[in-house]
Amino acid sequence: MKCASGIHTALYRASGGRIGSGMQGMPVLLLTTTGRRSGKSRTTPLLYVRDGDAFAVVASNGGSDYTPGWWLNLQSDPHAEVEIGRSRSRVTARKASPEEHGRLWVTFTAGFPGYAKYATKTAREIPVVMLESR
Repeated sequence: MKCASGIHTALYRASGGRIGSGMQGMPVLLLTTTGRRSGKSRTTPLLYVRDGDAFAVVASNGGSDYTPGWWLNLQSDPHAEVEIGRSRSRVTARKASPEEHGRLWVTFTAGFPGYAKYATKTAREIPVVMLESR
């Protein structure tokens, strides 16, 4: 998975987002967080939905019982960077409210039905994460 993410990120950046900007009919952004233990920058391609001025992403980790590292990093330091195409913006992350989660979960599962399947594979609640401009 890490290798695939690394290749995806490299192609996305090299092409200015022309390659890798969509998957399963949904748009993809690159999220760069700061490693909670290493302090190093970590970049992950994620499907997203726009919600007003914010971007919403899902911390599914493919339905694994383990929380994705990028979400653990954001819980430690909520400041991050989002890349869409060649545009970069600084964001602050927070867990979506229950109302936001319910509303956005419907949008995510309609766009990528795999999310609904992931939710049945794990006992943990799969968070929706809001990335708001700062």
